[in-house]
Amino acid sequence: MQIILLTDIANLGHKDDIVNVKPGYGRNYLIPQGFAILATETSKKIVAENVKQRAHKEAKFKADAEELAAKLSEVKLTIGAKTSTTGKIFGSINNIMIAEALKEKGFDIDRKKISLKEAKEIGTYTATIKLHREVKADVEFEVVSE
Repeated sequence: MQIILLTDIANLGHKDDIVNVKPGYGRNYLIPQGFAILATETSKKIVAENVKQRAHKEAKFKADAEELAAKLSEVKLTIGAKTSTTGKIFGSINNIMIAEALKEKGFDIDRKKISLKEAKEIGTYTATIKLHREVKADVEFEVVSE
């Protein structure tokens, strides 16, 4: 079953993408929730026209995201955490802590755009920030004992 996505859906596609899904997933979840519409010839033409008109705006957003990614790659964050005597962190570092540290540096990044591997010990780690569908920035952060 071919559908046209109306919103970005993780692991499926981005807005205005035409994707193939199983009929039950499309009919019972995506279409009733308003996440997608059926990909008929008419709807494909409408989406193609909308994509053409949006291309210029998209180029500007991508340029802004690349500029922000260049600034973010130079940023070094330090995050304090309570640790044991062996250097293990009580709990773990999460994307909310990274977002707050970035906010202190002057970058307002949504926490949902930040992904990182588990940081459970003192050391240096890297967080990936998805700024645009084609632009990602890596931010180094150091976990220190409080």
